[in-house]
Amino acid sequence: AKRLARYCNDFAAQMAADHPGRFGFFAALPLPDVQTSLAEVGHAVETLKCDGVGLMTNYGNRYLGDPGFSPVFEEMNRRGLIVYVHPNTCSCDLDVLPGIPSSMIEFPHSTTRTIVSLLASDAFMRWPNIRFIFSHAGGTIPFLVNRIIGQASILGRQGWPDQLHKLYYDTAGSANAAAFGPLLKLVTSKQVVFGSDFPFNAAPGVKGSVESLHSLGLSAEELRDIEVANARSLFRRFSLRAAA
Repeated sequence: AKRLARYCNDFAAQMAADHPGRFGFFAALPLPDVQTSLAEVGHAVETLKCDGVGLMTNYGNRYLGDPGFSPVFEEMNRRGLIVYVHPNTCSCDLDVLPGIPSSMIEFPHSTTRTIVSLLASDAFMRWPNIRFIFSHAGGTIPFLVNRIIGQASILGRQGWPDQLHKLYYDTAGSANAAAFGPLLKLVTSKQVVFGSDFPFNAAPGVKGSVESLHSLGLSAEELRDIEVANARSLFRRFSLRAAA
């Protein structure tokens, strides 16, 4: 994992250098190895000039709110990094429905589980300098938000709505009315960024996602937020290049 993360990060950095303004990259980390991941954060930020870190929702059966991952989040918070999170399967959801791929149902639930684990560990409050982006419109969070907040209140946990409102969510696999309706009740267009899921969603699918996004009745300002403005605000070097 250590060698693979370093290889991928070096490759991605070279790709960004070869095509300035076209590509940036999120650094991969060899979690659950915390010490090696800390070293890779330093290399990716200081030497490779990454644009952020890409994490999976879980490593093995440990979601991101697991206290064992705290040193990595503390370091990313210290550096004020952007952290992009994509779902992964864990042993608890394999073959729950035989013949049904985990990506159909379990991926969105994995995103929901990791967000709730981060809320429960007070991660968003402890590490306010990290800007989180969650893929696929936050999984099932927009649909379950009232249930989650209601149960949290029963448990005496407060402040979860404000924390959810500060996260960023991408449109990968979610540029449709069924997903966008709940999402835009959870946050405004200022917290939504375009996501393609390419190459898992091939080029025709990406084109269809763009067309679907434009069919949702969003205002010109909302579309500009999602397609351009929010990303430029997050990734300042691309904004500065565009201005130049």
